[in-house]
Amino acid sequence: MQRQVNTRLSRGLFLDRDIERLRKQAGKFLPLLSRRKTSASLAALDLETEGLLSEIFGEASEVLETYEYAKLGEAASLVNMPEEAQESGAQDIERESLQQRKRVLESGISELEARRTGTNSGKKRTREGTATQPRVADFMSHEVRSVHRDATLKEAARLLQKWKVGSLLVDDGSRYIGIITDTDLSRRGVGRGLDPTTTAIKSCMSKPIQSIEDDEPIQEAVKLMKEKGIRHLAVTEDRTIIGVLSVSDLLRYYSGVV
Repeated sequence: MQRQVNTRLSRGLFLDRDIERLRKQAGKFLPLLSRRKTSASLAALDLETEGLLSEIFGEASEVLETYEYAKLGEAASLVNMPEEAQESGAQDIERESLQQRKRVLESGISELEARRTGTNSGKKRTREGTATQPRVADFMSHEVRSVHRDATLKEAARLLQKWKVGSLLVDDGSRYIGIITDTDLSRRGVGRGLDPTTTAIKSCMSKPIQSIEDDEPIQEAVKLMKEKGIRHLAVTEDRTIIGVLSVSDLLRYYSGVV
């Protein structure tokens, strides 16, 4: 028998107080966003925020899962990219990761306010009813960015920063043969002490390419990413790559659900 978990939210109590607590928690991100000196670390703030969301919404809530995806956003690993990529704007991407966390809290506040006024009951019925389930195609990026396998890691880092993406498909001049991500650059490249100016992408790329069809439900993409431990999927239509789905795209989906 499934155990019933009674949270403050399910009992409909303390809404005003919990709304105020979430607002105060969201305010704690402001010093980090403005790059002011603060004694609080981001790791400690994440732990505190996750505990608060779990207490209010429950450990299996969509709000908490959304926050976890915000933490896994592309910006987190861009900080570890080669210096060439950091110099011209990785800090802006890191700032976006902080903004995503704050938006999740704001979504939680909106959820509580809707419950307080009783306006979200129709929304819940729509989600649990016969409405069409969101598809991968609804959230993917339609731009397919790629780089040749013989290009250097430095060139890959430059292109990631130029296009503000977390991955590039790797081609051999006629077909896609792999994918290079910001994590590949930091762990397989810089982390192993390879020279980014001479090391070819093909030595650090991930293969084979993990893909999903564009008409699959978005939840199938979530499941596949978790199973494979990856943050990017190539999106195909009749087995032809037409786009890319990233953790950031999943965050947009979860934010909409909340």
